[in-house]
Amino acid sequence: MGSPPDRPLPTDTPESTETNTAGSKDIGDVPQRVLIWRHFRRNKLAVFGALVLCLLLLTSLFAEFLAPSTPQAYDATRTHAPPQRVHFVDTEDGFDLGMYVYDHQAERDEETYANTYSTDRSTKIPIGFFVQGQPYRLWGLVPMDRHLLGPTDPDAEVYFLGADRNGRDMASRIIYGTRVSMSIGLAGVALSFALGLVLGGISGYFGGRIDNFIQRIIEFLMSIPTIPLWMGLSAAVPREWGAVQTYVAITVILSLIGWTDLARVVRGRFLSLRQEDFVTAARLDGCPTRRVIGRHMLPSFTSHIIASLTLAVPFMILAETSLSFLGLGLQAPVVSWGVLLQEAQNIHSIAGAPWVLLPGAAVTVAVLVLNFVGDGVRDAADPYR
Repeated sequence: MGSPPDRPLPTDTPESTETNTAGSKDIGDVPQRVLIWRHFRRNKLAVFGALVLCLLLLTSLFAEFLAPSTPQAYDATRTHAPPQRVHFVDTEDGFDLGMYVYDHQAERDEETYANTYSTDRSTKIPIGFFVQGQPYRLWGLVPMDRHLLGPTDPDAEVYFLGADRNGRDMASRIIYGTRVSMSIGLAGVALSFALGLVLGGISGYFGGRIDNFIQRIIEFLMSIPTIPLWMGLSAAVPREWGAVQTYVAITVILSLIGWTDLARVVRGRFLSLRQEDFVTAARLDGCPTRRVIGRHMLPSFTSHIIASLTLAVPFMILAETSLSFLGLGLQAPVVSWGVLLQEAQNIHSIAGAPWVLLPGAAVTVAVLVLNFVGDGVRDAADPYR
C-alpha cells in the first residue's frame, strides 16, 4: 500500500486574518478609560451610586426650582407640622384622578402651648407640576416663580416632609442644604487635592531634607486630635463675618486638615516610580522636571488619585455636618445639612417631631453613594484585575 498523498496545510484565509487583526485591535488598542468604564458598569452597586450622585448634583444645581418653597418662608401657626401624604386617587367624592393632600387642623394645648395636629379631610389641597409659587432667583440671577412640585394655589402651603419649630418647610430646606453641603465637600476636596498632590509630589520626587521637612509637618497635623483642631480653627473665624466669608473659611479649614492622607499616598508612589526605567529615560532625554512629573509619573497612577478623591468627599461632608451641628461651622441663615441638624439637639423636638432628623438621612445617603462610586472606580481602575 502506498502512502497517502501529502495534503496541503491549512492556511489563514483573508477573512480569518482580518478577524484576528480586528480582535487583537479590540483588545490591545482600546483606551484605558474605555476599559475602566467597562469594568465600572459591571458593578451594579457603583452604577446605582453614580445615578443617585447625579441626582444629588442636579438637586444642588437647581435647588430653587426643585424646592416647593423658599427656605426662609415660615408660618408661625404651623410649628412642627407633620408630613402630609400625597394622594393620587379620590374615591370619597367620586372617582377622581389627581394629586392632592389633606389640610392640617391645628389645636393649641392650653397647658404646654404646643400645637397638636389632626387631618382635616374636608379640605383638600391640589398638587401639580410646574406650579406658580413664591418668587426666587435661579442661581441668584434669573427671576422665576415656577416650582417643580407644589400646591396649585399660590396661597396654600404644603409640608411634604413636615415643618420645623418655626413653621418652615423641611423639604425645601433639605433641598437647599444639598447645595451647600455638597459644594463644600467638592470644593474642600479640590483644595486638599491641590495641596496633597503638590506637597506629596515634591516630597517623594526630591527626597532628602525637603522630604523630611514635609513629612514632619504631616505627622504633626495627623497627631492632633481632629475635634480639638476643628474647634481651634473654627474659633479663629470672626463671628461678624457674613455667610459667604464663613463658607469660604470653613472650606479652607477642611482643606487644611484633609490633605495629609493624599500627600502620603502621592509621596509613596513617587518614591517607587522615580527609579523606574521610563522615568530615567525621560531624564536622560533632557525632559524638565515638570514634564517628567506631569507627563510620565502622574498618569501612571491617575486612577488611584481619582478613587482617593471620590472617597475623600464623604469625609468633607461629614466634617462640615459635624462642625455645624456643634455650632462651630456654618450658622443660620445659611442652610446646610449640619445647620438643619442643630434642631435635633433638642430632645423635645425629636420626641414630638422626629422628621427633624431627615437631614441626617440625606447625609447618610450622600456618604453611602460616594463610597459606592469610590469603591467602583478603585476596583475598575486596578491594573492588576
